[in-house]
Amino acid sequence: MVFPVLVASVAAFVVSSAWYTAFGRVWARLSATGATARPSPWRMGAEFARTLVLVTVFAVLVRAVGVDGVPGALGLAVLAWAGFPVVILAGSVLHERVPVRLAALHAGDWLLKIAVVAMIVGVWR
Repeated sequence: MVFPVLVASVAAFVVSSAWYTAFGRVWARLSATGATARPSPWRMGAEFARTLVLVTVFAVLVRAVGVDGVPGALGLAVLAWAGFPVVILAGSVLHERVPVRLAALHAGDWLLKIAVVAMIVGVWR
């Protein structure tokens, strides 16, 4: 399952990069430290590593739960999205006063990213 994980990691990294490029002005307006003109190489590497961990964990979860195919993987992705990043982002809004729009921006990225991962991993299942 190494090849699908690598393909899904690259795809998720590219999609997420496109998301933040498309919403860069919004991100810059909502977060003084979040949006920079161009991320440094070490940040890009760290982000790819984070994405690789996400994809690996999702692929292991898909196999452990016995999900087969794209529809099942997408269902699991939405469930994981609602149960983890959305809950964490809601906590940041409640307890750290993160603006709702900023949390929503990140939640959208997570949903898009996990959906792409699910489709790629689901095709290989």
